Amino acid sequence: MKDTNNIFPVFDELLQREHKEQLLNQRAKVIWFTGLSGSGKTTLARELEKQLFGKGFLTQVLDGDNIRIGINNNLGFTDDDRTENIRRIAEVSKLLINSGVITINSFISPTDKIRNMAINIIGKDDFIEIFLSTPLAICEERDVKGLYKKARLGLIKNFTGIDAPFESPVNPDIQIDTSLISIDECVKIILDQILPKITF
Repeated sequence: MKDTNNIFPVFDELLQREHKEQLLNQRAKVIWFTGLSGSGKTTLARELEKQLFGKGFLTQVLDGDNIRIGINNNLGFTDDDRTENIRRIAEVSKLLINSGVITINSFISPTDKIRNMAINIIGKDDFIEIFLSTPLAICEERDVKGLYKKARLGLIKNFTGIDAPFESPVNPDIQIDTSLISIDECVKIILDQILPKITF
């Protein structure tokens, strides 16, 4: 382990987050989608980004597609690796919001412990949790990537919802069942909740 005793932070010499938020004319937050595979996280994250971009907000989407092929390409799906995956994502998110960027995260993040770790790293005031409570049966019907089928056949181990647990958030900021309403309606609900929090 590296010795960090001789590393001195220079945060007081750096431009502060509020300066960057003023430049961008927005308040940076982490918007964190959690839910089963197939619940609609990536779809809503991308549509939300488009809508926010159209309103003049600067955003960055983080999801498995751009995280696991890059910064987390050395991680698997053991409990330890899942925890480390979310820890790194939370740290990257913190860097982004300190740059004034609204960060939209799309990750299963299946347990209270993992989500609470992310909240503690990012800060509760900067964390907006959106739980997509779409039922497992609906998610499995969608099975866009064929992952549930492989999990049922035993080809994928520790798959959330099949042989690994998903703990529903107790008190999310927003909860939506995407099987009941359209994508546009989902995004409208989210925008109504978050716009007051990201607008000066």
